[in-house]
Amino acid sequence: MPSLDLGVLISGRGSNLQAILDAIAAGRLDARVRLVLSNQPGVEGLARAERAGIPTLVLPHKGFADRHSFDDAAVAALREAGADWVVLAGFMRLLTSTFLDAFPHRVVNIHPSLLPSFPGVDAQQQALSHGVRITGCTVHLVDAGTDTGPILAQAAVPVLDGDDRDALAARILVHEHALLVRALSWIAEGRLRVEPPAAPGGRARASIAGVDTAIGLAQGGRARGNVGDVGDVGEVGEGA
Repeated sequence: MPSLDLGVLISGRGSNLQAILDAIAAGRLDARVRLVLSNQPGVEGLARAERAGIPTLVLPHKGFADRHSFDDAAVAALREAGADWVVLAGFMRLLTSTFLDAFPHRVVNIHPSLLPSFPGVDAQQQALSHGVRITGCTVHLVDAGTDTGPILAQAAVPVLDGDDRDALAARILVHEHALLVRALSWIAEGRLRVEPPAAPGGRARASIAGVDTAIGLAQGGRARGNVGDVGDVGEVGEGA
C-alpha cells in the first residue's frame, strides 16, 4: 500500500501536480493522489488529473460565504476521498484554522523563494526588485501565517544577468518539481519529525532524519545558461 494518501489543491496549470504524478508512476514516490481539488474551473491542472485517472473536484470559492465555509467543504471532500496529507501545488488561497486543524502538520506547500525571504505572492519579482543574486524554492509545512511554517527543504537558484520575472520563474520551477517530490518521498519514508514550539507563541520546527542541513546551489554555484537536472538540487533537512 502507498505510504501517503494525498489530496492536491490547485488553482492553475498544475505543473507541480504533474511532477508528483510522474514520480508516483516512475516508482520514485510511494504515494497515491486521492483527489485533486481546484477553486478555479477549467484549469489545466484538472485536465492533468483526469488524464491520470485521478478524481477531481471544483469548489469555486466565490460560491461560499467566507473562507471558513469554503475550507469546511474542502476538508469534507478530502476526508471522503481518503486523503490524509494535503499538498498545495499552486493553490492561490489562504487556509484558515478550519482546514489546518483538520490536517495538523500535514499540509505541505512549495514556495518560489528561499523563505523567510519573499513570502506571499510573486516571490520571483520580489527577488528581482530587491536585486538578490541567489533565490530558489522552499518546501514547508503550512501554519496560520503566510509562508511561515516549518521548512522541510530548500534549493538555491542563481539570479542571472538579464533575468526577467518569467525567465527566473521558469528556472526556479524546475527545482520546485524536484524538491517537492524529494520532500514528499522523505515524508513517505517516515523521516519527518515536527517539534512543537518551545514556548507559547513560538514556532514549530521540522527535521528530516538522515538528511544534513545544507542548501545546495543549482549549477554548482556559478551562473550558467542551462539549469541542471534533478541531481543538481541541494538538500536541506532541518527547518528554521
